[in-house]
Amino acid sequence: MILADKIIELRKKNGWSQEELADLLDVSRQSVSKWESAQSVPDMNRILKLSEVFGVSTDYLLKDDMTAPEYVSVPEADTDLRTVSMEEAQAFLAVKEKNARQVSLGVLLCILSPAMLILLGTLREGGKISLSESGAAGIGLTVLFLMVGAAVALFVLTGIRSQKYEYIEKESIETAYGVSGSVREQMTRFAPRFTACLTAGIVLCVISVVPLMLSLFLFENSDLARGISVVFILLAVACGAFLIVRVAIVQGGYQMLLEEGGYTRREKLEQKKTGWISGVYWMAVTAVFLVYSFVTGRWDRSWIIWAVSGIVYALLIGIVKGVMSRKKEG
Repeated sequence: MILADKIIELRKKNGWSQEELADLLDVSRQSVSKWESAQSVPDMNRILKLSEVFGVSTDYLLKDDMTAPEYVSVPEADTDLRTVSMEEAQAFLAVKEKNARQVSLGVLLCILSPAMLILLGTLREGGKISLSESGAAGIGLTVLFLMVGAAVALFVLTGIRSQKYEYIEKESIETAYGVSGSVREQMTRFAPRFTACLTAGIVLCVISVVPLMLSLFLFENSDLARGISVVFILLAVACGAFLIVRVAIVQGGYQMLLEEGGYTRREKLEQKKTGWISGVYWMAVTAVFLVYSFVTGRWDRSWIIWAVSGIVYALLIGIVKGVMSRKKEG
């Protein structure tokens, strides 16, 4: 039996996927796939790691004439993993549910914060209200800062509340007996709600531009129609983001406990290496948003910065992970 077949057999015997084995070896899933298809051979360091992970001798792995596994005594792996009890898991999920409500509300408030400023400015310029320019701006900015302040307060509270369970998100864990089954059952029950809210949120974001398009076709030269349509865009996007964030945080809680999705052990390790990028990037985006908005006064346009930045961020992280993966394969 060749090495490729032995890796497949031992991996399946342990009930691991290729990705799970890759996490244990700190390599990419593609590397494991190539080993198992005999397209490449692991180096000696990886052979030693495979021996440790599977609990077999290196002789068994390297000698094709040895067909029966030669098991060896190895130190217990991951003995430093923190065990999550059933009580901890349920308390964590309860915190995630509460945080989901507050964070999604905070996101909604942030997106809607310039709506009053835009609406009052549009109505004043259209002669629909008798407020002065400074009066409309004063009221609009007051509402904006109040909404942003409330959102920040919600974010801070959820951050403080989550600190106790930070290790579940960032560190490799193991769950006590029955926890994984219970969490997976809850995630299965949550799946229809997750799908419905995610779909509705995406649809709202996509169709949010419809009022603006209609205003351009039906009221070609009407600044009033365009201004009001922008407010409707903000409202639709805010509601869509509210739905998406609300269910995404809860779903993320399930995935953290099961170490699935974006919370596998490999992803957590990569997050440690790339986490600083996220902090620096979003601080820069916030600075650009505030400077542009206050200098130009175009709050009706500056919100687009967040949408574009989200797309750029996804591309940036994808590139960074791609580079890290190539280094591992090399």
